[in-house]
Amino acid sequence: MKKLAYMQIFMYFCSRFIKLRYMKTRFSLLVALLFAGYSIAQVHIRIDDPETWSSDALIPYIGQTVIFDSPLVVSSNASYSTYIVGPRRLFTPTNQAYPRDTAAYNSVLRLNNSGAIELSDISGYHRCGEKIYNLKARVNSKNRLTWVSGSWKGNSRSDMENANIRKMVNVDGCDDCLLVCTMNLEYYLTTDFRPGSGQGPEDAAEHTTQRIKVSKALAQIGADLYGFVEIQQGQGAVAEIAADLNLYVNRTISDPDKKHEYTYINDKSIVNGTYTTAAFVYDAKKLKPIGVLQETSVAGASIPANRHRMICFEEIATGERFIFSVNHFKAKRGSASGADADQHDGQGLFNAARTKEAQAVIDLYKGYYSNKAIKDKDILIMGDLNAYAKEDPITRMIGNGMIDLHRAFHADSSYSYQFAGLAGYLDHALVNATLFPQIKGVAAFNINSDERDSYTYESGDVTMFRCSDHDPVIVGLKLDSTLMYDPSPSVNVAEIASGEDNELIIHNAVKDGQRAFYAIYSINGTLIERKEILENDQREALPLSPGVYIVYLYAEGRVYQRKLIIR
Repeated sequence: MKKLAYMQIFMYFCSRFIKLRYMKTRFSLLVALLFAGYSIAQVHIRIDDPETWSSDALIPYIGQTVIFDSPLVVSSNASYSTYIVGPRRLFTPTNQAYPRDTAAYNSVLRLNNSGAIELSDISGYHRCGEKIYNLKARVNSKNRLTWVSGSWKGNSRSDMENANIRKMVNVDGCDDCLLVCTMNLEYYLTTDFRPGSGQGPEDAAEHTTQRIKVSKALAQIGADLYGFVEIQQGQGAVAEIAADLNLYVNRTISDPDKKHEYTYINDKSIVNGTYTTAAFVYDAKKLKPIGVLQETSVAGASIPANRHRMICFEEIATGERFIFSVNHFKAKRGSASGADADQHDGQGLFNAARTKEAQAVIDLYKGYYSNKAIKDKDILIMGDLNAYAKEDPITRMIGNGMIDLHRAFHADSSYSYQFAGLAGYLDHALVNATLFPQIKGVAAFNINSDERDSYTYESGDVTMFRCSDHDPVIVGLKLDSTLMYDPSPSVNVAEIASGEDNELIIHNAVKDGQRAFYAIYSINGTLIERKEILENDQREALPLSPGVYIVYLYAEGRVYQRKLIIR
């Protein structure tokens, strides 16, 4: 009331001294605006628990302009000016929940639906996974916002271009560690183009763009061993990739002894002959193949044998060996009947065929390592398995003793592919128990799945981004066959506790011959900290900002999870 009275007195004197009516009107409007700006408070939206927050919370603010105190993350950028955003990344349900666990599966669906918001009037280009801080927006409905202002941070193209790949997989500074990378190249064609098919480049000019983009991506990774799928035309395409790697990777290396010498496993097929959908390129200075290339077909699944291949490699410096299996399982598209029909459990078409493929790979491996020339049971299985983390083909492999490295090192936060705004990983890395202690880390290099589809080789863009629809997956190894894995459980179960002053306490995680580690993620899936656990009663200070965090602990072949609240 006092403020209003002062304004009235002020306006009276102004109008007395300023005789012209139009000046009085203008001055009145100016003062009224100043007072209005002073008196109207901004509406802030606080998201205490991003994991369960629902856009229903916006209903009271429809028609108002609000500011979000918590960052929102982009889940889909398919539209040019309207993105799907929310407090959490949206994941494919079967990447997070088993298909037949109806309660968990439905929970993911519900969280996806309640956390998705359309944000329109965005200018510029932003990748999925980028976060918007201090978003100011107009609330049009509970799930529709109009952009006013905000700042973008994280997962940008610049972040990817400056990424330290070896640090991503925990081998930075380890000169005798190996990098192994697999990638679906999305129809790598050199000739025999198929205009209008939607499969690969449509002409030589588009292939030139594809070749440049792929080469830049692979060179930045700088792996010692590559496994590729969707190499569509025999060994001519593989030879081209190996030659480009030698050119791009060695370009900045002046010391001849440190230059790479990439070559490939020649399966004797020819250009325009048998399609080679799984192929191997390796650095001959570091690795050499042992024995002959193995491959398998899948009875009753009508899947070519050349999509499931494995061969043993020996590290030249140490004599250590491991079997490398590269695979491309049947896709979810097409038409099918019987067991391969869609069972409406989230696994799509041909789930039965993919499960047969998983068993066929395991059976091939069991027969392969019995060969006396191989002398090693360590196996790394990678490739595009066209099945998400909790689907039957993956659980079949896990049931046969394989360990899912994505889950072991990142729990449920990994992704290498995006479909309809939902993230997940179709591109896998699994190992047996004897190789697991030699694994330093795994990471999907998200240069493709977070990009808009229009940035393929069809657009003329010649960056490494969107060189495929799948992300490369990279594994760091330090081969040492003396490391042993004991699958038996400890007497005391590992646990995560919180002490005073934001202290993290991890009990009983370390056992002889086993590696254990913890990782802390923000509620939105951003990695905050990751460390190996070296003591059986390890205590760590947590210099974190107030908020909700998720702690993942991998020990004894299990993943433990706990929500951590920092006040």
